[in-house]
Amino acid sequence: MPLPGAIPILPYSRVVGQDDLKLALELNFVAPGIGGVLITGQRGTAKSTVVRAFALMTRGELPVTLPINATDDRVLGGWELDALMRGEAREQSGLLEEAHEKGLLYVDEVNLLDDHLVNIILDVVSTGVLSVQREGIAAAKHLSFGLVGTMNPEEGGLRPQLLDRFGLMVTTAGLTTEDRHRMIMTVLAFEEELARGESPWRAEAEREGAALRSALLAARAALPEVEVPEAVGMLCAECAGRLSAVGHRGELVAAQAARAFAALEGAVRTEPRHVRRVLPFALRHRRPESAHGGTFEWGPDDDARVDDLFD
Repeated sequence: MPLPGAIPILPYSRVVGQDDLKLALELNFVAPGIGGVLITGQRGTAKSTVVRAFALMTRGELPVTLPINATDDRVLGGWELDALMRGEAREQSGLLEEAHEKGLLYVDEVNLLDDHLVNIILDVVSTGVLSVQREGIAAAKHLSFGLVGTMNPEEGGLRPQLLDRFGLMVTTAGLTTEDRHRMIMTVLAFEEELARGESPWRAEAEREGAALRSALLAARAALPEVEVPEAVGMLCAECAGRLSAVGHRGELVAAQAARAFAALEGAVRTEPRHVRRVLPFALRHRRPESAHGGTFEWGPDDDARVDDLFD
């Protein structure tokens, strides 16, 4: 049984596999202008576990979580009902303001949320402004927070316009037999360690998390100094063209993510290899077939369309 106060979330540094998912979360942390991460995958592929572990590692607390049945009042803010019943007009903050205070908003099963709420959330992430004009409230609030959404495509999709508003998209990967074994033993060890007062295992995991958090903060601070050469900008544009990306957000996000990846590596210049690593994250959901209900998988055919650009 976990000790009182212990949060039963596997430490981020001990999560097995899911390298793409972890990298996307880290890139969005280093460069918040990327505009959020959308994670797609079947049930049981650790989507929620990784997001919550990342929030604990980077911010020391769980993310603000938006429930599927959230109302406008709960998301945007409104009037305190108890105060109104006493004849008092007192505003109540919504989840978006709470996310601003805590740094991260997590929307589980975002594809099942009302489209109009998803659009508002994405607008706030993009503009940094929440404009509320409703029920006697007229206010514009400056908000900033990271956004992560998860979805199981078997339960429905998102409209293309909303898909495009998420900066990066990753798909959770199935584990190899060896990684499945490592995952089992890691989770069993974690459950045992939760019940211990003194746990060298958890202490080491905390040190690993603190070191990674420091590296992420250093990369964020260094980001403005990382150069994006003209040739790298052209490479992003050519890749988007080769893949017939819908709209022009994809090539910009590819450049932003590549720059963040360079910062994470401690580089002072963004290089083609940085673009190559993040390209699927930026363009997979902007290909015509994906934007209109097709698969989100990135395969050899996609690589073949851009291979010669990286020779």
